[in-house]
Amino acid sequence: MLAYGGGSIKKSGIYNKICGYLKEAGKEIVDFPGIMPNPTYKKVQEGAALAKEKGVSFILAAGGGSVIDCCKIIAAQAVTDKDIWEMEFKDHIFPTEFLPMGAIVTASGTGAEMNNGAVITNEDTSQKTGVFGAYADFAVLDPGYTMSLPAGQVISGAFDTLSHSMETYLGLPRDINLSDEIGEAVMRNVIRNMRVLIEDMYNLEARSELMWASAMAENGILKIGKVTDFQAHQIEHQLGAYTGCNHGKGLAVIHPVLYRHIYKENIKQFARMAEKVWEIPADGKTQEELAEAGIKALEEFIREMGLPHTFTEMGITDKSILKKVAGTCNLTAGCCKKLSREEILEILEECF
Repeated sequence: MLAYGGGSIKKSGIYNKICGYLKEAGKEIVDFPGIMPNPTYKKVQEGAALAKEKGVSFILAAGGGSVIDCCKIIAAQAVTDKDIWEMEFKDHIFPTEFLPMGAIVTASGTGAEMNNGAVITNEDTSQKTGVFGAYADFAVLDPGYTMSLPAGQVISGAFDTLSHSMETYLGLPRDINLSDEIGEAVMRNVIRNMRVLIEDMYNLEARSELMWASAMAENGILKIGKVTDFQAHQIEHQLGAYTGCNHGKGLAVIHPVLYRHIYKENIKQFARMAEKVWEIPADGKTQEELAEAGIKALEEFIREMGLPHTFTEMGITDKSILKKVAGTCNLTAGCCKKLSREEILEILEECF
């Protein structure tokens, strides 16, 4: 089964290239198009039903994080009659058998090809959350396949990589460790190459670096020895459940506001990030001043990249959804402090 999104891989010629390789290998192709950004559980069920009907023996996901995530859960649902959502969220049982799958990455940023977690929207329950499925048996990372992506999608995807790295970095432990030092390098790389793309959107070397950084942020290396947070992602996921908004853009709005709410509980790590990632001189600054300067640098970088800094800029106009988002998003233990739902609502209101 060849799974893909809205048809951009056909316009770019990637679809014909993949089909050519598969036909040369004597493979029968079952098309599964139309996987949307923020893939829905209904789309998962549609794909699983098709795979069962056609006797699919392998799933090839060609696309970005949404396509790959959807296929991870299709791969699980296609080999069981049990409902995967009920298995994981009611019975707390996780699938162990899958159709094998591979991934051809055409939009980097999510690092979806590196793990078995998938972000899926259940429209019936108004939940957008992590579901566990199959690992890709292989992943093809060719930056040339990203060249047809719109500039806005490239930049928002790269910010997602930065977000993954920051959310991991700010977790425990607080002491200097190798995982965090590698994380600092990944973050600096993302910032540098996003700036290159703003000046030269078709710079293949920069796209190559960002594709590798995306994989590094989610292949587990940065998380070794870490207790990660990802509260910004939990808030944005639920915002996406109610609005269908672009994930990277939502994170760009949420991060600076969230960090101003929590940095005093983890000043040391925020100050280190300011110095090592944003390269702000520590001379003459207190730890608190350095931490604040780092958050300001992040906010200025977001503006420099042309990313939104309010929900209004994203086209979100209905403030009534904010209580729903705050009331239903997953609450983590927090990299700095455990937030209450009231605090999350306050953060969301400041994002407007």
